[in-house]
Amino acid sequence: MCSTSHTQQECQAVMAKAKEVFAKKLHDYGAAWRVMRPATVTDQILIKAARLRSLQEKGEARVDESPDDAFIAIVNYSIIALIQCAEGAAPAPDMDAPTALEHYDRWAETSLNLMQAKNHDYDEAWRSMRVSSMTDLIYMKLLRIKQIEDLQGNTLASEGVDAGYMDMLNYAVFCLIRLYEADGRLEAKGHEAD
Repeated sequence: MCSTSHTQQECQAVMAKAKEVFAKKLHDYGAAWRVMRPATVTDQILIKAARLRSLQEKGEARVDESPDDAFIAIVNYSIIALIQCAEGAAPAPDMDAPTALEHYDRWAETSLNLMQAKNHDYDEAWRSMRVSSMTDLIYMKLLRIKQIEDLQGNTLASEGVDAGYMDMLNYAVFCLIRLYEADGRLEAKGHEAD
């Protein structure tokens, strides 16, 4: 999945945690998210990214949701957005858990394959980036997606919203790796999170 075996193991560990959270919420709520239009999912991700930026600036939280939880939500909502773009919003929840998890796995694999290719070309440059910078990149990609949505997809040079969702997912995975390394939940390789 990723260019080095160490990074591949880290990606797999983070994605396993994100999928575990997705599966538990799927159990509790069903596929209620199927009614959301892609723009609504974009706005939900925007809420998570805005909160992360706020916490990084203020250094304090008043709501009991950790940065880890917010980055996992960005991973999972990005996959939901990809599913919704491919399948369209439904008038009512129309996916059972096994089907939803099949879609989840397909988009997770597609996104991580993109990560592998970019990670190869950029030589793991993300390892030198700050978590706050990656958060800003997620936020910027959200603003781009919102603009594309407002243009109803009529763009001149854009990669499209799918690429943006996959990039946000991958940046969130990188942020989680950096946070987990910083507090010993993943083996650190001499990298520090900010």
